[in-house]
Amino acid sequence: MSERRRIRPHTRRFLAGACVVLILALAAAMQARAQDDEGPTASVKVVVVRDASGKPVKSAQVVLHPVNKKGKATAGELDLKTNEEGRASIDGIPYGSIEVQVLAPGSQTFGQDYEVKQPEVEIAVRLKRPGEQYSTYENHDAKQSPDQKPQ
Repeated sequence: MSERRRIRPHTRRFLAGACVVLILALAAAMQARAQDDEGPTASVKVVVVRDASGKPVKSAQVVLHPVNKKGKATAGELDLKTNEEGRASIDGIPYGSIEVQVLAPGSQTFGQDYEVKQPEVEIAVRLKRPGEQYSTYENHDAKQSPDQKPQ
């Protein structure tokens, strides 16, 4: 008959602690490697002014979306607000494409894609006044006279 050896309680605690330490060390190494794989990052500065006057827009909402290789915005947006000088900035933006949206009361929403490929990127945004509201009840077809009804 084979004889079973019992593991002492303090030995069991030691082995459990060693496993936890090993798992944490492995997780830290994997995270460090993942950060290395991201590549270089940039500091992005956005300056928002009114198109008509050139005055800075305070408290404008600046939203940054990463853009994939197909040109589609991906999850993980960053939301910033401009200061009194119309400026907002953030560090640690990975190189690649980003979509910048700027929203402010009394202005048209701005949206454009930019390529981040250097350590510092400054984006100047000129917000326009809102345009006329589009109505589906109005005739927008130049070929069709206003008194003709759509078929």
